[in-house]
Amino acid sequence: MRQFQALAFDFGASTGRAILGTLRDGELSYWELCRFDNVPIQRNGCLCWDVDALMDGVREGVRRAGSFDSLAFDTWGVDFGLLDGSGALLSPPVHYRDDRTAGLAKRVSDALGAEELYRKTGTQTMDINTLFQLLALKEQRPELLERAETLLFMPDLLAYLLSGAAVCERTIASTSQMLDPERGVWRTELLESLGLPARLLRPVVPSGTVTAELPGGAKVVAAAGHDTQCAAAAAPLSGGDEAFLSCGTWSLLGTELDGPILTPESAALGLSNETGADGRTQYLKNIIGLWLIQESRRQWRREGTEYSFSHLEELALGAEPFRCFIDPDAPLFTPPGDLPERIRRYCRETGQPEPLGVGGTVRCIYESLALKYRLALEQLARMTGKRFTALHIVGGGAQARLLCRMAASSCGVPVEAGPVEATALGNLLVQWVALGALPDLAAGRRLIAKSERPVRYEPEEAERWNRAYGAFLKIINRGTPKSGAGV
Repeated sequence: MRQFQALAFDFGASTGRAILGTLRDGELSYWELCRFDNVPIQRNGCLCWDVDALMDGVREGVRRAGSFDSLAFDTWGVDFGLLDGSGALLSPPVHYRDDRTAGLAKRVSDALGAEELYRKTGTQTMDINTLFQLLALKEQRPELLERAETLLFMPDLLAYLLSGAAVCERTIASTSQMLDPERGVWRTELLESLGLPARLLRPVVPSGTVTAELPGGAKVVAAAGHDTQCAAAAAPLSGGDEAFLSCGTWSLLGTELDGPILTPESAALGLSNETGADGRTQYLKNIIGLWLIQESRRQWRREGTEYSFSHLEELALGAEPFRCFIDPDAPLFTPPGDLPERIRRYCRETGQPEPLGVGGTVRCIYESLALKYRLALEQLARMTGKRFTALHIVGGGAQARLLCRMAASSCGVPVEAGPVEATALGNLLVQWVALGALPDLAAGRRLIAKSERPVRYEPEEAERWNRAYGAFLKIINRGTPKSGAGV
């Protein structure tokens, strides 16, 4: 049987990675070729992607891979670059953590109607979405928007800079709040109503479209450009009433459906209809995830102490349980900076005791995330009618054993944790389907289930977690502390 080799470029919150995967005789193997920084830079008064540095990393990954059959890119949604008429990148793409879009989602929702905006796009309305980034450009840098001829989302842009082929892949387009979730075409009338140029948008192509060929014959594939959908593609779901949690910097908790849910109640709950690699609807909730741990760890490093993730987990195990809770999605936790102090402030302003020390802070984060997962799972169950029997945690968070244990106990269902490298694996699977090495993604999932052994966590201490959930709901229903504004 022929051997197939695919190269996956996966860009996360702080690094980009080149992963080379081999499929031979029904056996999967993969390894990391190189890792490089993905650190935003300041340009033109905005927080931006360092595209030049990333492309240096991409070229190094290609060099190290040597001979391979295909490559593809994935990263988070919503961010994009603009090309002029000659195909040149006009300006460094702006990072979604930049504050230029603050308040725009509410302004547009108030003007167009929140329910109508959701009915047209099916997307959880957040300031970071592409629609509002374009509106910020119109208001703050209109000359740039006037010169632009083409919009490319980040995975498509990186592929274009390598190959010269410009396409718009389906999964990444579905994060924009500009795509019709039922027909898979652009809502051009929505852009026009806001005075935005629909001419920038290219026709949407399915995941797995071969877009170009590199010197040497390797195919460039528009895989599932959205990293969440790569991770979901590799989640070993069996097709029953199961949920998945792609757990990294963000936590994306969802379930697969045959079509979108576009009701006012779904809109009010902030649930999102994104498109999966196989074209099905991924109905999910966006929750801030391990960013809270990552940024807290950076703050402790700035203060002079370096903690490993395993050490932080040990400290959390020794801390007082259920002492205090935060809403992980409160706006004051989104920007970089002193997260531990903001957590203490949140607790003070919601009438709770502050977490004690580093271990208390980590425990507060993990418990709050686990309880937020339960809330999201209950919302998904209410909207879909599913009775969830398992939660599959994939991505880096599958290594956070304490969080996985807490998630099982909080949600009251078994957790299957793994694969850790779900995003890169999903990227590889889509490529192999495109090359004909696999018949479909279902076969890819069976391959993952055979190759990767998840760790199972059973629910524990149901009564304690039920009481904690009641206390958590009271805290988050009080609203965001006043001092969260403008952080």
